[in-house]
Parts: sequence; C-alpha cells; structure tokens
Amino acid sequence: MDKITHDDPLAHSAALISENVEALKSLFPEIVVEGKIDFEVLRQILGAQVDEREEKYGLNWHGKRKARQLALTPSTGTLRPCPEESVDWETTQNLMIEGDNLEVLKLLQKSYSGKVKLIYIDPPYNTGKDFVYPDNFQDNIKNYLELTGQVEGGAKITSNPESSGRFHTDWLNMMYPRLKLARNLMSPRGSIFISIDDNELANLKTICDDVFGPECYAGCVARVTGTPTGGGFRSLVNATDNILIYLKQPDVEIQGVSFGEDDAAIYDREDANGRYLIRSLRRTGGEDRREDRPSMYYGVSAPDGTVVFPLGPGGYESRWICGRDRFEEMTTEGLIEWQQVDRDGKLIWQVYQKFYLEGRLKQPSNLWDDLEGNKKATRSLKSLFDGEKVFILPTPINDTFPLHHIFGMI
Repeated sequence: MDKITHDDPLAHSAALISENVEALKSLFPEIVVEGKIDFEVLRQILGAQVDEREEKYGLNWHGKRKARQLALTPSTGTLRPCPEESVDWETTQNLMIEGDNLEVLKLLQKSYSGKVKLIYIDPPYNTGKDFVYPDNFQDNIKNYLELTGQVEGGAKITSNPESSGRFHTDWLNMMYPRLKLARNLMSPRGSIFISIDDNELANLKTICDDVFGPECYAGCVARVTGTPTGGGFRSLVNATDNILIYLKQPDVEIQGVSFGEDDAAIYDREDANGRYLIRSLRRTGGEDRREDRPSMYYGVSAPDGTVVFPLGPGGYESRWICGRDRFEEMTTEGLIEWQQVDRDGKLIWQVYQKFYLEGRLKQPSNLWDDLEGNKKATRSLKSLFDGEKVFILPTPINDTFPLHHIFGMI
C-alpha cells in the first residue's frame, strides 16, 4: 500500500473554490484577467441579472460570510477504514462513517458529488441543550469525540442557552455550510428531507431557500411524534414536529403511493376497463367562471344531441376543466361519461370525467399522522440493548416509511 503524504492531492478534499472558478472561466472566458476573475466584466455580462441594491430581501446574520467560506475550505482529514469493526467488510454495499459531519461532507465531495438521490438529516433542534458546535477542527477526531461526549476532558463543553445573544446565530452558522455541502452531493433528481421543530423552522426554511432556491421547495410535512407534551408554545400542546423537503431541481417529480383498500372504496363504479370514479367536467371552486378561462367555455354534444354548456349554480356561465381538443381526446379514450339528473322535475344532461383505479397513485400528504411515534422507537432500541437506553430521541424505523414511497430511492 502506497503511503499518502500531506501534499498528495488524495490527502485533500475537493477544491470547491477552484472548481467554481474553472466553471466560470469555461462559461465566460473574457472575465479572466491575468488569471483572476474581473467582477466588473462579469457584472457587465450578466447585466440586469445582477442585483446591486444595498438592501436586499433575505436572512443575514453575523458570521454568514464566514459560514459560506467554511463550506468551501478544503479538509485535510482522511477516512480510515475499520474492517475489524465492520460486518461483511468484503461484500457489504453499505457505508457508515463516524466523524464530524462537516468534515465528512467535505471528504465525500470527490467521490459522491452529484450522485446522492436522497439525503435525510436530523440536525439539533436548538432547544438550548442539544446544540454544541464551535467548529474548531484543529484536531478533528478529538473535537468530534469531545463534543459528542465520547471522551472526557479537553475543550470546554457548553450548551446554547436561549439567553445567549447568539442563540440563533450559532445555530445558523452551524447549519449553513453543511446544507451547502449537502446540496453539492445531491444528484440532479435528488431530494433532501430535514427534520426540525418550531424553534428554528422559520430560519431553516429561509436558509434552505437561499441554498437550494425557493423554486426547489417541495413542502413542509407535519409529523405526529406520538409523544404530545406541554412543551409546546404558550398554551398549545406540542404533538408534531416538521420535515422540510427540498429538491435539487424544481422539476423533480414526487411519486405517489399506492391506494389502500380504504382509499380505493371511493372507486365505486366498474366497466370493462376496471374500477373508476367520476368527477364533474365543469370546473368547481375558484376561478370557475367563463371570464377566468374563456377558451374553456364551449358547447359539447350529449348522447341525444343536446348541446350542453358549463353552467354554475344559479345559471352563471362557468367553464370546463379542459379545452375542446382535450375533451375530444378524452371522449376517444373512453374517459367521458354522461348522466341525466333530475333538476326541478326536469331531466338534464351532466358530463363527467372518469378516473380509473388501476395504475393510479395517490399523492402523498403533508400530514404524517399514521406513524408509530417516538415512544415506539425508544422501546424498540431498549429491547435491542437489554433494556438499556443507549440513544436519546430516536426516530422509529417505520417513521421513514413514507420516504420509501415518495421517492422510491431508499
């Protein structure tokens, strides 16, 4: 085995700044002057896309610039294999890394940049007791072991009390570079799930908009913890926490889940093509008037030749859910159903669209309330360790189950 020296490129994590500079040079070679980036030329090239206002919308805090630079600073740490502590070392396809997550994220950049389909993180919620991250990496492993309580002595360890004037600032400085590096690892079709409670939800949402882009925000899930307590806010019992979901690209599709038998019960009709339900072809709810979409107001022929127009309650001119061309396509595909209904003693024609059960998926909800909860996780872990409580605040295995269905990537 060849010995790797400190100066060897293999001993350093990816040089993200150099990669960014090279990307700019390839896109805009004219901005390079004597080997450096001329920002004035870059501003001229980008024109109106550069926001030069002194006051801009966004979240700023003391240390944000340093936190951004911290993500770009290469690491000289090394991942050391531990075959003696591993299971099936020669054949396993799994990898567990123990170390400070910022340093590990940097070390993963070379091998996994742009390749990770799904990232789930459960960061400190910043409750005042669960957060200790000074980011002093002069001795990385020692720092990690001390901060996580695996050794005693050395650096002073303190909590992050709410009385601290830097209460939110310290947490933001910890999270920001880690999110920047996590985004680099995500594949073009990748996604990231981040657990958080109300203490830092608003700040996390804002910095994620900064890192991933607001257009890549997929939603915020409310997860029922199964341990409602009086530890909420004011007089409200805190029975949920949250999962923020962001995508690498805004056009990533969120997969639906298969219908259970209870869900399928609404498909109460059947023909040669299978079970189906019907929904009115007329637009209902908001923006349902002719003036909202004039091209979707037109007459269609009922089975007896009667021309039917979309009319709302009281007779106002409404609109269909689609244009005429799409209506003709659905008719050809057998997705249109006509019925006569009694209205004030007179039979009139109503037109509906068919939705078949087979192959249909249900879009996931932003409320996950059918989970086992945290108590189940605590009991399960204690049963594995002879009744000893080894980990605090564990997440139950089945609580990650919705992630399997949403992206099918685990």
